[in-house]
Amino acid sequence: MADKKGFEAALKKLEKAVSKLEDGELSLDQSLRVFSDGVEHAEVCRQSLQQVELQVEQLLKQADGTLQAEAFDDEQ
Repeated sequence: MADKKGFEAALKKLEKAVSKLEDGELSLDQSLRVFSDGVEHAEVCRQSLQQVELQVEQLLKQADGTLQAEAFDDEQ
């Protein structure tokens, strides 16, 4: 199972990096470091979401190997 805490921590760090970059108060070198860190955090998020997607597909796979499409209701 994907590490929920790892995903959430990486997402918060990514959001902070975006906020710092949007502020425009950083030097070019600082901006490059913050951007580089943000790219790493985005990759952690992407990998976590990819793992979850695979798990969902496996859970929805029918006995004959086909996938059963189900509506996603985010209010549940």
